[in-house]
Amino acid sequence: MHTEFLIIGQGLCGTWLSYYLHKANRSFVVIDNNQPGTSSRIAAGIFNPVTGRRLVKAWMIDELLPSLEKSYAELGNDLNITAISRKNIIDFFPDPFMKESFRQRVLEKNNYLHLSENPFAFQTYFNYEFGYGEIGPAYTVHLETILPAWNKYLKLNNCLMEEEFVLPGLEVFEKEIRYKEIITEKIIFCDGASASDNPWFKHLPFALNKGEVFTIEIPGLPVNHVYKKGLFLAPLAEKNLFWAGSNYTWNYSDVHPTREFRDKTEKQLTNWLKVPFKIVDHKASLRPATIERRPFVGMHPAKKNIGILNGMGTKGCSLAPYFAKQLSGFLINKEEISPEADIKRFSKLLEKS
Repeated sequence: MHTEFLIIGQGLCGTWLSYYLHKANRSFVVIDNNQPGTSSRIAAGIFNPVTGRRLVKAWMIDELLPSLEKSYAELGNDLNITAISRKNIIDFFPDPFMKESFRQRVLEKNNYLHLSENPFAFQTYFNYEFGYGEIGPAYTVHLETILPAWNKYLKLNNCLMEEEFVLPGLEVFEKEIRYKEIITEKIIFCDGASASDNPWFKHLPFALNKGEVFTIEIPGLPVNHVYKKGLFLAPLAEKNLFWAGSNYTWNYSDVHPTREFRDKTEKQLTNWLKVPFKIVDHKASLRPATIERRPFVGMHPAKKNIGILNGMGTKGCSLAPYFAKQLSGFLINKEEISPEADIKRFSKLLEKS
């Protein structure tokens, strides 16, 4: 079988890259093992336009926001699903200092932050002493719907091999790449945390960290907002179900859920929520974050037919469609990749591979 592109991984990056190549009528095959515990499959899909305790604008927000809703809406229309929903974030202040910090940012004309008009609006559902602000526009991307729908579409079009990719089975030549019965022109790794062990990309400055999340059932909690107080609560597609998380663990012995997270988060939820809740599921995964908090996009400087789309960290829902479109443009028309994301910035490191 001959194809132009071989894509490893059908998480968020692999989905968007294959989607744009499909829209450009290019041939490709995706290899994915459909593992349920990957970072894309347990992420909440929250797009938050501000970041950190200082509430500063997220990187590239002004470039990303205009196209974000349009991109996901187009994908949703093609798959006949709801791919994105606009939902402001209700940010409950944990203390008077964060309340004042939020107020100061509003006075500085941060147009994504808004003071609450009714400080008692959520007292039926939550315990909170210091009021709340609103962050918006924000979005939830329905990964729990998008990834299976695109998986199904790929299968119907014979573009998916649902199996483990075995790196030693890959043969790289100057003008072609072979893997089992596939002959391809280029291979692109969109395989999340696994890329940190890839012989061609292991020198990139990954900063993997472990995150854990709950799926919880909260009957009656309004679903038109995302809620935040130490952790996020985001509504899922299924009625009464919410995503709750997440943490960041830099030192970990395995990728399994921990009792420590369960006990701590269950206590947080009990203190925060006034309404009953039930823990339905508890998952953990590794995030493919990077030291610079910038993605890895482009082709290997010494192996021009081997590429990567990775390192989106916690901003994958906003960054993946943008940089997948850039990479597809580069692969098809040699269009430029943003210098802050292009792996050419690590040419000296990568040439050691």
